[in-house]
Amino acid sequence: MSTFESMSDEQLALAYIDGNNRAFDELLTRNQDKIFSYIMYVVKDEDLANDLFQETFLKVITKLQNGQYSDTGKFSWWLTRIAHNVVIDHYRAQKNNRIVEAPKENDLSNLRSDSVFDVNRENELTNEQILKDVKRLMENLPEQQRDVVYMRFYQELSFKEIAKLTNVSINTSLGRMRYALMNLRKLTRQHNMNLTLE
Repeated sequence: MSTFESMSDEQLALAYIDGNNRAFDELLTRNQDKIFSYIMYVVKDEDLANDLFQETFLKVITKLQNGQYSDTGKFSWWLTRIAHNVVIDHYRAQKNNRIVEAPKENDLSNLRSDSVFDVNRENELTNEQILKDVKRLMENLPEQQRDVVYMRFYQELSFKEIAKLTNVSINTSLGRMRYALMNLRKLTRQHNMNLTLE
């Protein structure tokens, strides 16, 4: 029996925070069926459940790396709450994507359009620069990691689609993304860059 198998989820999470990547692999193995089943129960669509499952574990990775987990003895509850929030965010985004008609009495004529466009253009230019910076950083990633980042964020493919295109399992594509994000985070610290989109 390996040391990881004898550790609790909480101990594994703390080991991963301390830099042990194999501890995360064990966490994923232990919890993937339960979390996927929960998401599937809520959304009742396997493709969507796969996408939301991958999104959940990317959030888990980010939160662990950013120190947003403290050992309270309730790792599985924390994990389920993240999955729940990912599902809720998905449905909110779907709702917000629908076109809403403004009521007839809604008058926007007093809004200074030039100021609105100036702010939007400034944000647009900032975001363009950030995406250029990310592309430059991506050149430093191993090819497999670079490919998965490009397909996910620039082509907006699901992890299922990425797995099919690269002829690997979904878990392998998720793993590549995890290592890519870790490497990108190191590179941003080394180059003192801020990659927050407006």
